Amino acid sequence: MYTTMTTHTIAPREEWDAARVALLGREKEHTRLGDELALQRQKLPWVALEKQYTLQTTDGSRTLAELFDGRSQLLVYQFMFGPSYEDGCPVNSSIADSFDGLIPHLQARDVTLIAVSGAPVAKLSAYRERMGWRFNWASSYASDFNVDLGFSRSRGQTRQAIGPILDQLPAVAFRNAEAAGTDIYGYMTELFGFTTFTLEGGIVHQTYSTTGRGVEFLMPYYGFLDRAPKGRAENEAWQLWIRRHDEYGTV
Repeated sequence: MYTTMTTHTIAPREEWDAARVALLGREKEHTRLGDELALQRQKLPWVALEKQYTLQTTDGSRTLAELFDGRSQLLVYQFMFGPSYEDGCPVNSSIADSFDGLIPHLQARDVTLIAVSGAPVAKLSAYRERMGWRFNWASSYASDFNVDLGFSRSRGQTRQAIGPILDQLPAVAFRNAEAAGTDIYGYMTELFGFTTFTLEGGIVHQTYSTTGRGVEFLMPYYGFLDRAPKGRAENEAWQLWIRRHDEYGTV
């Protein structure tokens, strides 16, 4: 005989089986709803882009159409790395860690995946090298692309927008700003997001865009943690645990 201390309900196998079957029913409902939402995304109307945007890459200037790289679909992650940053946002960096492994599979389905940020391309290239990434990372520094899509704004616009609500921002925003080598206003000149485009008849169309928790599908560690016994365990410390992959155990 032995005694264990636990903060969770302990049940016999038969009771666990019954509870698991009940949860499985809910999980299947969630999967089917996800399938329905995917179809609804695909049925959204398209918006033809009126401007011809040119972004900077390590291979030189490229129009948005050229960034499709010969495919008909382009997925863009708007990565928070603004002109005043010294390093990329840690949370955005944790998202980008998965890109290189995905790219061959996406390319097999006529899809190109890139990142776009507001910082000059030299900063992006140096940081990409540090992190060991290979994906294409374009700069919108000299372009209206991120501004027009709502993912970049001036420092003055940022101060006006967030100045009255500084006390409402999550703690992780201030932590990320410091980790990126800028202040909260410089940090918030950039927003994160995921935007998709198609190229048809030589015309680029925007087909979808999301931000906020809409990008959690790009954070695979959350899917694992949601199935771990203790879950995300973030509470008020939302995302404060996330580091760049070369910084865990160092701070």
